[in-house]
Amino acid sequence: MLERVLTPDLGTDLAEVIELLVQVGQQVSVDTPLVTLESAKASMEVPSPLAGTIRTIHVKIGSKVGEGVLLFELETNTAVPESMLTQTTPSHSPLVYTPVDEPVPAPPTQALTPVFAPDIGSDSADVIELLVSVGQEINLDTPIVTLESAKASMEVPSPVAGRVEKMHVAVGAKVSQGTLLLSVLTASANVAKLVDISTTGELPSTPAPAPAPAPAPAPAPAPTPELQVNQKPAYCGPAVRRLARELGVDLTKIQGSAAKGRIIKEDIHQFVKQQLTTPQTIHPAPVMTQSAFPELPAIDFSKWGDIELQPLTKIQKLSAKNLHRAWLHIPHVTQFDEADITDLEAFRVSQKDSLKTQGINLTLLAFLVKACAHVLQDYPKFNASLSLDGESIILKKYIHIGVAVDTPNGLVVPVIRDANQKSISQIAKALAELSSKAREKKLSPQEMQGATFSISSLGGIGGTAFTPIVNWPEVAILGVSKSTLKPIWQDERFEPRLMLPLALSYDHRVIDGADGARFITRLSQILTDIRRVLL
Repeated sequence: MLERVLTPDLGTDLAEVIELLVQVGQQVSVDTPLVTLESAKASMEVPSPLAGTIRTIHVKIGSKVGEGVLLFELETNTAVPESMLTQTTPSHSPLVYTPVDEPVPAPPTQALTPVFAPDIGSDSADVIELLVSVGQEINLDTPIVTLESAKASMEVPSPVAGRVEKMHVAVGAKVSQGTLLLSVLTASANVAKLVDISTTGELPSTPAPAPAPAPAPAPAPAPTPELQVNQKPAYCGPAVRRLARELGVDLTKIQGSAAKGRIIKEDIHQFVKQQLTTPQTIHPAPVMTQSAFPELPAIDFSKWGDIELQPLTKIQKLSAKNLHRAWLHIPHVTQFDEADITDLEAFRVSQKDSLKTQGINLTLLAFLVKACAHVLQDYPKFNASLSLDGESIILKKYIHIGVAVDTPNGLVVPVIRDANQKSISQIAKALAELSSKAREKKLSPQEMQGATFSISSLGGIGGTAFTPIVNWPEVAILGVSKSTLKPIWQDERFEPRLMLPLALSYDHRVIDGADGARFITRLSQILTDIRRVLL
């Protein structure tokens, strides 16, 4: 019986066929990779939905396909000549599945299952620790590797249980979503063995089409119609786009030299060389003004005594870059105030023990999150972002509050989602879970994304006041310092009251001083009498 294999949902309109992993007459098993597709977002392998023999291939390298396009015709439940069982797939596939040597497989008991890197929330991450070794028995959700991206460190859990047969990455390797991490021998109804074609020395039976000749270097920098900006979308893969971003190259200005005008890395290198060797219009040197940033001189500190060079962690490097960018691009204003939390603290202490029996640690931070969420509903500008062109404000209909957590590797900001819809006890429980994950490097990228407003609380450490930096693309952040007892004049006498220092920093392009004063005043009123959140 002939079965049709169609293109699955690609998550995009079109993808290009960049690799054929099987050939006509080859026997395949369930989940055997058949073809590699590359879209503007990622490369992916399409697995076989059935076991059988490839009878017809309806696409070729360079073809563009969308969801539902016919890729192969597969003959199932058909006896296959023994000679076909030894055929291999094209050598340009590093890892493929082939059936076991017997023409009629025996009842299977185990299978080799590949484990791939999940969505890591960024383009790439470094492997900083291998948590398992070859031959080790692992269970479902056993941590197998620790990855560190530009945003956070995270442990990748195993999606299957079994024995580790092969490690495909080492410490220091860079991986992205879909990278093969390891192979696990698991119990399965479909037995397959992982074969490294690069060791067989065999060539593919169907050679890939030769690339088109590279265009001759342009004799002059005069623009041509095919090099006009935004004439058509750039036709290339993710790796080429990444290289273009790193070099600052506009892909719409490049004519691809590969099949069908596809841009490859050599085209980018050639374009950069051409730009560097082309005479440019000479402009007068800019006049140095007081606003220019002078370079910092290099200093040899060792001439005054012993020193130690301690590298920054990846999180610290990224935080420094983001904070510097925010400080340069956002005109900050900080509004200060104090909130009388005498009654709030008395209520918190009275409820603390009863909630602790439920496993909930009721802290002042939970009340701060709830109070901010309540005030953000009244002042939606503080829950917004400024568009990149500076022409409009993006108002968000959800309230996700980021809470800065101090960890040994640097500051991370997990997010309390829909804080306005949670009770104070629910917020307290979520805070405890996220803080624990942050210190154990188990936060996922999704748990640190999407915040609309941030809180940085230093009350547990000390200090009287500070000016927090707005966490772009947000437009406001609340800084909280240590509460102190102060004599406050009430009813014609001084009374000891517990006062909490507040510092509200905001983007003055979006929020003016009057709204900043109204926001912090309203927040102070809520904290003074938390019952106001019920109104």
